[in-house]
Amino acid sequence: MVSARRFHPAALLVFLCTLTLGPAVAHAQAPAKSSAVEGSVVKIFSTSRYPDAYKPWTKQGPRESSGTGVIIEGRRILTNAHVVLYASQVQVQANQSGDKISATVESIAQGIDLAVLKLDDESFFENRPALPRATKLPAVKDSVMVYGFPTGGTTLSITKGIVSRIEFTGYGLSTSGLRIQIDAAINPGNSGGPAVDGDKMIGLAFSRLGGGDNIGYIIPCEEIELFLADVADGKYDGKPAMFDSLQTFENAALRPFLKAPRHVTGMIVTETDSTDPTYPLKMWDIISEIAGVKVDNEGMIRVGDLRLRFQYLIQKHARDGRVPLTIVRGGVEQKVELPVPTRRPLLIPDLDGAYPSYFVYGPLVFSSATQHFLGGLNNNSWAALAAMGNPLATRRADRPAFPGEALVVVASPFFPHKLSQDYSPAQSRVLTKVNDTTIKNLAHLVATLRDLKDEFVVLDFAGRRMENLVFPRKEMLAATEDILNDNGVRAQGSPDMMAVWNEKKN
Repeated sequence: MVSARRFHPAALLVFLCTLTLGPAVAHAQAPAKSSAVEGSVVKIFSTSRYPDAYKPWTKQGPRESSGTGVIIEGRRILTNAHVVLYASQVQVQANQSGDKISATVESIAQGIDLAVLKLDDESFFENRPALPRATKLPAVKDSVMVYGFPTGGTTLSITKGIVSRIEFTGYGLSTSGLRIQIDAAINPGNSGGPAVDGDKMIGLAFSRLGGGDNIGYIIPCEEIELFLADVADGKYDGKPAMFDSLQTFENAALRPFLKAPRHVTGMIVTETDSTDPTYPLKMWDIISEIAGVKVDNEGMIRVGDLRLRFQYLIQKHARDGRVPLTIVRGGVEQKVELPVPTRRPLLIPDLDGAYPSYFVYGPLVFSSATQHFLGGLNNNSWAALAAMGNPLATRRADRPAFPGEALVVVASPFFPHKLSQDYSPAQSRVLTKVNDTTIKNLAHLVATLRDLKDEFVVLDFAGRRMENLVFPRKEMLAATEDILNDNGVRAQGSPDMMAVWNEKKN
């Protein structure tokens, strides 16, 4: 199995990633300079175990995959995050070598799909130089060579094409960045390989468009430099961004409605991401400039020969978590400083490389709702959840309503037991109350169940036509151990939840 980018289910862009099977096509022979590049390109082997959102007490089976990487400064390997995500074992093999060297993931950023590997034996780098990176974006129609180890053979493959398009677009749920489209073939196993113009890398291959002929994408060096600068302190903070809802200023009725002078162009704020009264943007504000650069009525700006979404300048001009904007409000121009956080808190967050927390209570398995959980739902499930008013559908993009709020979901079908007999299936229901206690998050649920003294446990769920579940408390406690043993579940809860369960009540 070859590595594949696992795009977030909420991402607007739909890619058929490097898992897509297709022929490895070499468009042209490598130029004379390719020999220097070839020594910097490596093959990556990984064994990964992904979370199982619907059996959170275990992991999915091991997946053997391969991808490509490139040597960078500091005796490190740069590759795609999806090549090594959830990897329990990573190995690196040089071009034309039979040896595999163990590696560890030093830094990873799912949002922008980049990762840095460190090798256990750094003598590997003694005769293998880092590949230089270009300091500026290529131009459309510039030639490009993509190096990698796609399926169809064991040796290094080189494909040739041109730069077709450069844009600033969404990579995942909350990350946007520059992306270069090329027509050089990108196939399974190419992920993480360098795209080169002359003797310098212009980007890193990471995806191809499903259903498109020779439509591939690379992460440009500008995004790579931002990532490497971010992780220099040993942790990844993320990219600054704005999360307000906007619309274009194209319809003719909008100008008189907003009392905007004829020379004003920009984007209209339809909903702010914060309800704080001090927040600098209001509904119906027109964002006319960012960092002194004029925004057009489609939300685009000019950057050299490129026309990009204006949000591109946030990563260029953000200072201390803020970026300067010019807005027009009620016909009057104002200068404001907009907060641009690196992360937007979500009620239903991404796992971000972690495994889900869970807790087993009698025949029930509770877990925190995550984007990974949502990603496994099919269209019919979504329709049913929306019809019933389930918060998994109605609040999927919300911020937490209060600090610590998280949805508690029934992750799995009931374990077989007489205690759940004749109850309707509860999987994917969101718990709201235990007896008279409103549940704030999974840890709060565990603490509530731990301290409960009532004869019965009454579980209420969010939404319409939701069946309440009533269980005898002592029988639930007594049955849990047998249920765990019968179903091969090694622990009643994840370590964090068991720490709560085993705490003594104050």
